Amino acid sequence: MIIVLSPAKTLDYEFDASNEYSVPAFLNQSSKLIGELKEKEPKDIASLMGLSDKLATLNYDRYQSWSPSKKVSADSKPSMLVFKGDVYQGLQAEDLSKSEMKFAQKHIRILSGLYGILRPLDVMKPYRLEMGTKLETSQGKNLYEFWGNKVQKNVLEELTNQKSDLLINLASKEYFTVLGKLPEEVNIVTPTFKDYKNGKYKIISFYAKKARGLMARWIIQNKVTDFEALSGFNVDGYKYSKAESTATAPVFLRKP
Repeated sequence: MIIVLSPAKTLDYEFDASNEYSVPAFLNQSSKLIGELKEKEPKDIASLMGLSDKLATLNYDRYQSWSPSKKVSADSKPSMLVFKGDVYQGLQAEDLSKSEMKFAQKHIRILSGLYGILRPLDVMKPYRLEMGTKLETSQGKNLYEFWGNKVQKNVLEELTNQKSDLLINLASKEYFTVLGKLPEEVNIVTPTFKDYKNGKYKIISFYAKKARGLMARWIIQNKVTDFEALSGFNVDGYKYSKAESTATAPVFLRKP
């Protein structure tokens, strides 16, 4: 079983990383992307990514100083601990035990515009490069074309090694799209989280993102590896709705 997550824009490097770390699979490709980004001025980055001048300058500086890191340092730390967006508020990776982190390292994968795919302990440097960015390279007009089938092949190899066909999609559409059209034998399960508001259940982005992290944490802590067990998720008020669910899209509802 592989669980895929989106990364986060908010990053935090103000923590002491342990000696447990791993190296991203596609550092050569990341270096190529950085090479393209180093050619751009702050104003180009602002236009490409829709950023303020301040954020564009910050990321210009990040690209200029970026190097392919293979070990922990002040600005190179395990990805799942660095990301601090809504999903990661739910995941709370910093509180996982050693055995839980070991399970996460085997089963959690974070999709990334710059790194392609990251394991929880893969070291990463600060960056901003969303998967939907229309960055032209010699390999295409955007990042989906740049990555091609590399990320998909990586995930399929992992599933083969684990003798599993289960892919749990807790990523956004923007990021999941990089996996392309997966073979029919892959069992893709995409949980949906809805909150009750103004008389009906609806997907509320902030809560849904946090719920993805909550589910990832629940899977890790309970060492869940089969689809049927997902219906047992009942964290933070969410409950499985058999009536609204399908085999590939389990729905979880929460009412205040």
